[in-house]
Amino acid sequence: MGSYWVIALLSALVLLCLKQVSWDTMLQSFLSNSSVNPIKILVLFISMTILSIFLDEIGFFHFIASKATKLFKNNQLKLFFGFYALISILTLFTSNDIIILTFTPFICYYAKNTKINPIPYLVLEFIAANTWSMTLIIGNPTNIYLASSMNIDFLSYLKHMILPTIFASITSLSLLYLIFKKQLSKPMEEYKADPIIPNRFLTAIGLIHLLLATGLLAIASYIGLEMWIITISFATSLIIIVLLYLCIKRKKITVLQATLLRAPWSLIPFVLSMFVIVLSLNEQGITSQIQSFLQGLPQIYSYGICGTITANLINNIPMSVFFSNLLTGASSSAIYASIIASNISAFMTPLGALAGIMWMRLLKTYDINLRFKDFIFYGCSIGIPTLLISLAALYIL
Repeated sequence: MGSYWVIALLSALVLLCLKQVSWDTMLQSFLSNSSVNPIKILVLFISMTILSIFLDEIGFFHFIASKATKLFKNNQLKLFFGFYALISILTLFTSNDIIILTFTPFICYYAKNTKINPIPYLVLEFIAANTWSMTLIIGNPTNIYLASSMNIDFLSYLKHMILPTIFASITSLSLLYLIFKKQLSKPMEEYKADPIIPNRFLTAIGLIHLLLATGLLAIASYIGLEMWIITISFATSLIIIVLLYLCIKRKKITVLQATLLRAPWSLIPFVLSMFVIVLSLNEQGITSQIQSFLQGLPQIYSYGICGTITANLINNIPMSVFFSNLLTGASSSAIYASIIASNISAFMTPLGALAGIMWMRLLKTYDINLRFKDFIFYGCSIGIPTLLISLAALYIL
């Protein structure tokens, strides 16, 4: 799971022991029947993640990726744009973290077998996933947290974020092409591996659960259901049906165990600890001072740029928890600018998002040498223009 959450947990405990935030305040926040309740938000994200991880574990995403590569006929340019389209579409129905962790091993394996440089495709994967994760509220835990804390429903979120995402996508893809154009002109060998068809029944069950959950999330505010109830219901249903199927077929429950083990459980202590830290800032009056400063500036750019800088200093999840309080009384544009910042911040440095930290570790296991300074070069070259243009698109709205 990683130990990134330990420091946050220890910091929260120290603040509680020093009475910088009271235990009563913390418990009231965790048990409150409100959209800003961090436990509800964690349930929502982890439940959706389980639905997506299951499809990955049974080989669905690998199958789709392998099938798609057959269309590119060993042309790197077609492969490059095809991968971008595929990753973008799949990110809409999963999340940036899942796509990055799923496609990175595939890209490394594919590049090794076709004798091409994996770096253009790995950078493309990371940029595409963190661009299109802005589109839907379920694309990133930061989206869920900020949108839920401001009582934004699924469709309202989509209405405001679709145009900035399209502008961000066009910008980032154009810059990716310009940076890697020379490398993409080189020939590649034929990829001969045949895609393995996953279990049809389990694939159907997984897809039905994922699509129905996404559909109900879209109309949740109209039917009076909270989003976390929808997602946990579908995650529980999937687990029960798969477990019954495996028992009836007398098969091992390995796929279910692997799915649950891969779920981001470490987010629970991390997010709850960061929430306590933010509560302490509120009680000490620091939040209100920063809030006054930001709201005295043009809000789209002040929240968007400051959010991006903050995320790259403390990570985008703590940034989102902190900004949820700074956004009280701010314009709706400031809310969406902060959401854009929480996604695009992942471009700049590996510290900007948990996805970046996990991705850099994963590359080392495949002997891919992407240095910290290279990450920053690619990320800032693409991320700064993308951020400014997506904020401009939000301004147009």
